[in-house]
Amino acid sequence: MKRLACTGTGRLVWPLPETEARLNWQPLANGTELTVRLPYRGVWGLGEKYDPLNHKGRAVRNQVEEKFCFQGEHTYCPAPFFWTDSGFGLYAATDRVTEFAFEEDRIRVLLPSNGTVVLFSGTPETMIREYMAWFGPAKLPPKWAFGPWVSANHWNSQAAVEQALEALHRHNCPATVLVVEAWSDEATFSIFNGARYAPLPPQGPTGEEFDFSQSPWPDPKGMIRRLQEAGVHFVLWQVPVYKKQSPAEPPCPQNDRDREEAMRLGLCVRNADGTPYIIPEGHWFAGSMVPDFTNPETVKRWFDRRRYLLDWGVDGFKTDGGEFICDDDACFADGSTGLEGRNRYARQYTEAYSDFIGPDRVLFSRAGWAGQHTVPCHWAGDQQSQNSELVSALRAGLSAALTGIPFWGFDIAGFAGPLPTPGLYRRATMLACFCPIMQWHSEPDGGQFRELMPGGEGNNERSPWNMERAWAVPGFAGEMAFWHRLRMNLLPYLYSEAIRAVAQSRPLMRPLVYHWPGREEARTCWDEFLLGESLLVAPLLEENQTGRTLWLPEGGWYALFTGQMFRGGQTVTAGPELTFPVFVREGSALVLDLPAGAPLGTLAGGTGMQLILAGDTGEYAWHTAPGDPPLCLRWDGDRVRLPAGLENAEVVRWR
Repeated sequence: MKRLACTGTGRLVWPLPETEARLNWQPLANGTELTVRLPYRGVWGLGEKYDPLNHKGRAVRNQVEEKFCFQGEHTYCPAPFFWTDSGFGLYAATDRVTEFAFEEDRIRVLLPSNGTVVLFSGTPETMIREYMAWFGPAKLPPKWAFGPWVSANHWNSQAAVEQALEALHRHNCPATVLVVEAWSDEATFSIFNGARYAPLPPQGPTGEEFDFSQSPWPDPKGMIRRLQEAGVHFVLWQVPVYKKQSPAEPPCPQNDRDREEAMRLGLCVRNADGTPYIIPEGHWFAGSMVPDFTNPETVKRWFDRRRYLLDWGVDGFKTDGGEFICDDDACFADGSTGLEGRNRYARQYTEAYSDFIGPDRVLFSRAGWAGQHTVPCHWAGDQQSQNSELVSALRAGLSAALTGIPFWGFDIAGFAGPLPTPGLYRRATMLACFCPIMQWHSEPDGGQFRELMPGGEGNNERSPWNMERAWAVPGFAGEMAFWHRLRMNLLPYLYSEAIRAVAQSRPLMRPLVYHWPGREEARTCWDEFLLGESLLVAPLLEENQTGRTLWLPEGGWYALFTGQMFRGGQTVTAGPELTFPVFVREGSALVLDLPAGAPLGTLAGGTGMQLILAGDTGEYAWHTAPGDPPLCLRWDGDRVRLPAGLENAEVVRWR
């Protein structure tokens, strides 16, 4: 790794594992142009990108943008970092907008004047690890964050949340996280809707100030406690604005006070003339002011308003938005401007929340920037319920992983527009079961942007039981609940692999090119990935698809649902008899929360453990807690060595 200041005109030869990269830079009227000449067949990274995974032959602009559905070349979470199969990597160390052109045997980078880059060389694993180290280690979410998540915008009352909990129990459909968007007054985003109160004290509320007798949330504190007693963690929606309310909205005196305070004390982002910066028309929350998280007083007052929520047991926040800086002349308290804030604001916003909640809660963020791996977790933003959007979301997740973002998910089968077909929902649920975060979410009834894209009539909830009702498919909810239960079976493995990913600075989701950049089959493969050390996942992405062809790397691979062995180093066919194409690597293991003798999809609740040992010989290090030594499983022929803590587990041999 080398830091290089591109000042004036200069050149450098950077050695690579089997070749070299020749760098030349020169000043331009609008910045510095860096040219890199090297042989390469592919280039990956650049943040969460929804278009092709390999960017060779393309021009890429790195700018945080809010784009509702069909993102294409736009992204909420870019990063000016890329790497090639020839062992060259580069990070443009600036928060300003950068542009890359990936041409044949040449890469052109447009930097700010006298820009700085960081150079990397080696394997994809090495380059990604060193890039992550530039910002600091990834943060590990709590174990419960790796169970199923459920969310629906129309859960706008305590009764709706309790009905959702009852439906989960009725359908034997476990969930560990419940996300509520429509909980607040939709003005302050810090007070439950309908709560009556006097003006909040300067140091923020304790919760005792609120009268919930006329609120659709009559006992939120008790509700949160009961959810947690049922094993369900409660996450609330957030947006970083001092909101401008429309005349049609009910007045919110506290929001008026917050806005006045922000202007008076300089808590918001400002224009060059000192007036508050306003989100321009045509953007989400137009007319609203934006909190300046580079100002310590803003941070203090913003989170003082929300501290009582943590005291009540709220388990984290869905940190939506953040793509609000649209003017290069905007000014921040730390002296930076919109030139940097256009990209950096999203990370500052989520970093502030991450510091506030501490290590035992979780964030779920849409927007971000370089180094976003330090703020878990992320989701792919807004997609419609169409098959092409499932493909787009998968590309985004794999691209994010190849930029070092370890914990990512997407809205199962999309959250917007008319309900997905049962086939799309089924395939998306299968895929989500084997992603770092598994979540379904639903837009408001009738559609979020009615004037742009009318949604379905009536209830848009993407729950399995509402899908069954809407499409009149008996048994569909039970079929989908199987994948929720399977996710709970996988929880010991997923958490172990998450601990390993953080300790080793590796993504949890790893496209094949990460491990096999020298293989043409891996370089051209954009729709398969490893999930941790043991599992290879090949999603079903086409309409009505029940099987597919795929390339398996060298070695043996066992189909998860049948135990059938496939020899790698070739293209194979996975038919519908495999249920879903997921394979266990020969020589590795799965540690499952599963009762002895029970099939996959049986709830154990921590009362049983199965160990799947794949292959005649192998070993696997199972991590139970960060910092603790792993429990090492080893087997050779009929000899199986189990460490203390696993001696009572049922051993299943695939040979």
